[in-house]
Amino acid sequence: MPKIVVEPPGPKARELLERDSRLLMQSFVRWYPLVAKKAYGVVVEDVDGNLFLDMNAGLAVMSVGHGHPRVVNAIKRQAEKLLHYSLTDFYYEEAVTYAEKLSGIVPIEGGKKFFFANSGAETIEASIKISRGRAEGKRPYVIAFIGAFHGRTTGAMALTASKPVQRKGFQPLISGVIHVPYPYPYRCPFNVDPEKCGDAVIGFLEEWVFRRMVDPNEVAAVFVEPIQGEGGYVVPPDDFFPKLRKLTSQYDILLVDDEVQAGMGRTGKWFAIEHWGVKPDIITMAKAVASGIPLGVVAGREDIMNLPAGSHASTFGGNPVALAAANEVIDIIREEKLLENAARVGESLIKRAMEWKEQYEIVGDVRGKGLMIGIELVRNRKTKEYASKELAKVINTCFKHGIAVIGAGFSTIRLSPPLVISEELAQKGMDVIEDVLKEVNKEISGIKP
Repeated sequence: MPKIVVEPPGPKARELLERDSRLLMQSFVRWYPLVAKKAYGVVVEDVDGNLFLDMNAGLAVMSVGHGHPRVVNAIKRQAEKLLHYSLTDFYYEEAVTYAEKLSGIVPIEGGKKFFFANSGAETIEASIKISRGRAEGKRPYVIAFIGAFHGRTTGAMALTASKPVQRKGFQPLISGVIHVPYPYPYRCPFNVDPEKCGDAVIGFLEEWVFRRMVDPNEVAAVFVEPIQGEGGYVVPPDDFFPKLRKLTSQYDILLVDDEVQAGMGRTGKWFAIEHWGVKPDIITMAKAVASGIPLGVVAGREDIMNLPAGSHASTFGGNPVALAAANEVIDIIREEKLLENAARVGESLIKRAMEWKEQYEIVGDVRGKGLMIGIELVRNRKTKEYASKELAKVINTCFKHGIAVIGAGFSTIRLSPPLVISEELAQKGMDVIEDVLKEVNKEISGIKP
């Protein structure tokens, strides 16, 4: 297990924190003062020599682990050959090779085409343009879900509806975006049985949006996360996606599957949407595709990936070094059987967290697929009051005990370790989290399970 040699943040970390606050715009929120120096496998080392078990994979990015030798060697080899030569204006083999490899795993019907960007937000921006461009201005509307996080650039931010701070002060955003409730079984906005929450959302779309607000033939696309990430690692009822796919197909509306956080093996399948047997029209991916090198990818049906020449591009999108890393990541996931490992280890972690739900009043809900697991904390089981302060305490105390775990939503512990993590090490991490939960649970009064 990782060890703490000096209580974090140590002296070197504190000195760097001071410089950071003076020099960098503080528009981001750090979970705790972890000042990373290097990392290997599932362990992160800070500038003072403290070792942390990485239970968040650098925000669901380092799926094949930190410093995987095959990824590092692929980057080195490519850097010696070609660092950059803009795919926007020229050609190189790495882009075609990676597209061919991706074609074999993306769950899209028929022929596929790809667009390369630098980040998840950029893939959403591209997907908005692809969706609207396909309709040549005749379908100006797009639908997204409350609780969604699709990015912070202007177009992506218009789809995001996770927390007000992400949108406050930046109006007006792009027009034509309609938000509807997401089927959040534990907190269903329609106050129906959890398993009926998906039906309620589909009914809302049909009866209240399409019948009263906008003609469905003017809707270009529905953007959706298969499992809401920033929104709280929320898993919808099993019948939701098949019914949403049927509804979108009925009106020739594109289904855009945002797999930026859930994709590339995190849930035990290449893409989380596969758990429901649904084939979207567009899939966006980023975070884990190149194991730490910025790369975003839009995959889409061949017949819709046809924006006019010059209408969309990206100077650095599809950088050859990033593509070399991404090519290696697919091979590693296959050859090291990381999909199977994510499913197996994730199942054991969910089983253990479900036991906590029985033992500790503060644990309100447990949900997830593979190694994308949410443990929602509440101050009161009956009212489901968010335990936001308690979440912060759990996360910060875990940090001081060598576990780098973060939150999601308003009071959910987010478990998303590298897919290479062993069950033994993952359970040791859970030992620490449980010890901390026990102590914080004692501080919650007046709760009845």
